[in-house]
Amino acid sequence: MDDIFVARLMSTDLHTVSPDALVEDAAAVMREHDIGSVLVVDESGHLEGILTSTDFVDIVAERKPKDRTPVSEYMSTGLTTASAQDPIREAADTMLEEGIHHLPVVDETEGVIGMLTTTDLTAYVSELRSPVSA
Repeated sequence: MDDIFVARLMSTDLHTVSPDALVEDAAAVMREHDIGSVLVVDESGHLEGILTSTDFVDIVAERKPKDRTPVSEYMSTGLTTASAQDPIREAADTMLEEGIHHLPVVDETEGVIGMLTTTDLTAYVSELRSPVSA
């Protein structure tokens, strides 16, 4: 697993919203694409934050009027990120240490280029192990 890099497992089919998008619109994107998060990017495509399905617990609990609440009020900022060349073990360790399920993958010149999730890691590990026969 040490010679596998983030680029091999990350998703590149990214779904993004702007910081001023309404949470209702972000939720619609997440439902439409059956994903657990959307990346929040500025008009230049630079990563500003992430809004995850977990964040919607706060939205509902606080009973904010969802049709008037911008994503920027609930998105996580100060994100931990990875590069495509990071070893997958390092990325997995980071996700465990930080207690996160979504790790944006960034490039200095291109901005956000992918997303690594716990689902990606689980799928990879399941391919490594052969099923035990009964």
